[in-house]
Amino acid sequence: MCIGNLLNTQIEKIVDLPFYTEGPAMDSIGNIYCSTLAGRSILKIDAQYRITKWAQLTCPNGQIILPNDEHLICDDAAIRRFDKEGKFIKTEMEGHCGGIPVYSSNDLVTDSGGNIYFTDSIRNNGKVCFLGADGQRHILATGLDYPNGLVLSSHQEWLYVAESYKNRILKIDLKSPGIAKGRAEIFAELPRHQSGREQDNLPDGLTLDKYGNLWVAHYGMQAVHWISPAGRLLSSINTMMPFTSNLIFADEQTLIVTGGYEEPGPGALLRILIS
Repeated sequence: MCIGNLLNTQIEKIVDLPFYTEGPAMDSIGNIYCSTLAGRSILKIDAQYRITKWAQLTCPNGQIILPNDEHLICDDAAIRRFDKEGKFIKTEMEGHCGGIPVYSSNDLVTDSGGNIYFTDSIRNNGKVCFLGADGQRHILATGLDYPNGLVLSSHQEWLYVAESYKNRILKIDLKSPGIAKGRAEIFAELPRHQSGREQDNLPDGLTLDKYGNLWVAHYGMQAVHWISPAGRLLSSINTMMPFTSNLIFADEQTLIVTGGYEEPGPGALLRILIS
């Protein structure tokens, strides 16, 4: 399924896994990592596609790998830090952000100053939260209907957030790190699944390419959407994986995509080559 501009794509399944997967990440030597919520673990997949359990958590979801190969991982209502070998270092946040309860940390991103933005994914009163490298902690946006994936623009002047149960992408302009210029604005409305069911229209993970285009994993739609910097839908790729959850660029033309066929499983990792 392609809409608008046609993409030449090749979809390859990297591995089948027993659990639905989330939180794709890649380290400095090319190992791929993903989280399994029901499996309560982070898995590592090496260049030979060998799978090992890298770390055990409570309910891991989004994760990122820092330049020093440390991992930051959303884990239930917490953000936890692990070293490159999978050894727990410390908990960055658990249960509260600036005195406000956090219920379900979902995805996260850091800026060049080491500040952390993360989503608290609940219905109707979901939040985007900020953990400053200097110890600041506050809520950047609230009143969202299940904020999910998020990504910073390359110049770090705005933040894109998937608002899952509104089937849209929001944009938050930043005055300075952790400080919004105003309320979140609608950046893009997404296609709707022909079933009409709410659960088939849930944008999840986000990533950006080098041109500033936004790529969206659309859970329930079994799609990846390609959206221009102006918020226009350019194309959609049918992943053939109903619960397409999240994605990262391994290189300029290769997406790594997590998700599954049911929840709690089975799951898979996909590689999508784009030209």
